[in-house]
Amino acid sequence: MPILLDYPLAHVALITIDNQPKRNAMSREMMAELVACWDQLESSDCRAIVLTGAGEKAFNAGADVSGDLSASEETIRMVNRSLLKTSSYPKPIIAAINGVCAGGGVELMLSSDIRIAAPQARFGLPEVKWGIYPFGGATAKLVNQIGYVHAMKLLLTAEMIDAETAQRIGLINDIVPAGELLDHALSIAQTIAANSPAAVQAVKQHISAGVAETTLAREAAEQEHGDRVRASADFVEGVSAFREKRSPTY
Repeated sequence: MPILLDYPLAHVALITIDNQPKRNAMSREMMAELVACWDQLESSDCRAIVLTGAGEKAFNAGADVSGDLSASEETIRMVNRSLLKTSSYPKPIIAAINGVCAGGGVELMLSSDIRIAAPQARFGLPEVKWGIYPFGGATAKLVNQIGYVHAMKLLLTAEMIDAETAQRIGLINDIVPAGELLDHALSIAQTIAANSPAAVQAVKQHISAGVAETTLAREAAEQEHGDRVRASADFVEGVSAFREKRSPTY
């Protein structure tokens, strides 16, 4: 199973995205597995969740573009839930970013509450480079979380930034040595788990509800813009270029 679920500490769950040959990019099947994890943990006695990627190179490189790129309504709902795009999720999530975090990986990270990164971590939203619309919530959440100018630079340039820059603009909390990353994230989760779960989850759900409402309010417009991009020649060229490992020509 490419999505691994473990319980390393009392009331603390660890989710590991494991698709190392593709920098932990997620296929539709992996996203469905992640949805099952979120659903299971939401109704469990888990009080905090740590989310990370397997290996030393990547947290999550986004969607596996080599796979199915269809967008039925059912698929859209599943992808949205996997990224917690419009979910008011009650359990605190700590992201331990161990390497590349790109595209849908950033959008998944934006649904976390506390973010710890290794020095080699890199962050970016490369979708527009490949003729793809960032469907996973970045257009709403990123502006809300780091401000307009920082968000627009990431969204429009498609450039990757290093961990120090990510910390400076408020995208992540801390940078810790790679060998200490998971232990540090688990320590934060353990601290949260020792607090009142009723109070912690009420705070988390109240704040995440506001974010979810904002994102949901923009869902129809986002879908319209995304469908227009998907129907364009740029989408065909961008995806082909990505799969062929060449620069696109628009």
